[in-house]
Amino acid sequence: MDSPKSYRAPVLADVAKSAGVSVPTVSRVLNGTKNVAPDLAQRVHAAVKQLGYRPNSAARSLRLSQPTLISIIAEGTTSAYGYANTLGGVETAAQRAGMSVSITIVASDEDESVMRAVDLALSQPIGGVIVLEFRQAGIKASRALPASLPVVAAGGESERADGSLAALIDEAAGGRQVTEYLLRQGHRTVHHIAGPTGGKTSGRTEGWRAALQDAGAEVPAVMDSEWDALSGYRWGERIAGRDDVTAVFCGNDEIALGVMRALADRGLDVPGDVSVAGFDGQPLVSLWRPSLTTVEQDFEDLGARAFDLLSQRLQGKEDLRSSVVKPQLVVRESTAPPRA
Repeated sequence: MDSPKSYRAPVLADVAKSAGVSVPTVSRVLNGTKNVAPDLAQRVHAAVKQLGYRPNSAARSLRLSQPTLISIIAEGTTSAYGYANTLGGVETAAQRAGMSVSITIVASDEDESVMRAVDLALSQPIGGVIVLEFRQAGIKASRALPASLPVVAAGGESERADGSLAALIDEAAGGRQVTEYLLRQGHRTVHHIAGPTGGKTSGRTEGWRAALQDAGAEVPAVMDSEWDALSGYRWGERIAGRDDVTAVFCGNDEIALGVMRALADRGLDVPGDVSVAGFDGQPLVSLWRPSLTTVEQDFEDLGARAFDLLSQRLQGKEDLRSSVVKPQLVVRESTAPPRA
């Protein structure tokens, strides 16, 4: 006898597949948007009835005068420094305002995974959503949320192409800042070890490239890495024997620490032989030997700014503008002029 299958509640993606339409079309039909062909709307409603799909309860919260719960949607790397501190910033600000926070994890940027996370977030009586848009999964989640729901994104950009509301850290400005500093130190060019972008343009890389181009310096090929120190160590091994590498800008602090360890293991001096700079501003890098030059991002402030924008939206304030802050270059012992 076959064992019974566990029940899985249908999601928007299931409705779309059954009706033979796209997920955005299902969202438009369920949100009451008028510009949907009648036959498509009929197919969507029939699929909803057949599958037993239950619309989310977020709309009920929006009818309350004082919503008390907001949702954070983040991809499944919330233990990472930037994610964890941004979440902490949102939670602290929400607690001070007397509100609660629920966290919904997006396992991957696959459409079904994104829609499952969105449906889970919307199944709660939330007043609004903050989406961490550090990678593609967050971007997809933002696009899948109902237009009627107050949403604020948090990420690393200088502006929003679609004009949507966001709290941002200008990563491109940070990448430019550290690159220009290394060029002023006398390095002919700056090599770059970049973390994975997850299908999103890296502001850190764009700022690095723009600074080199504006200075008329050579733009070396980007060295693609993972975000961890071991990946940085492997790149450090590769560049240890290269005479053309005198300055390295790493996509985050963990990569930079791995690079410095590999260089030290091969008898090279940092910054005497190679200057190394990171990005993020993790607290422990100031205690490393040599202490790490880095671009410091205030992630807790990012989370607090995102909550403040959402709170103002929930209070009915209009004409709100996105909040953009530039990260700060912190110069320490790991960078210096090249040896003559």
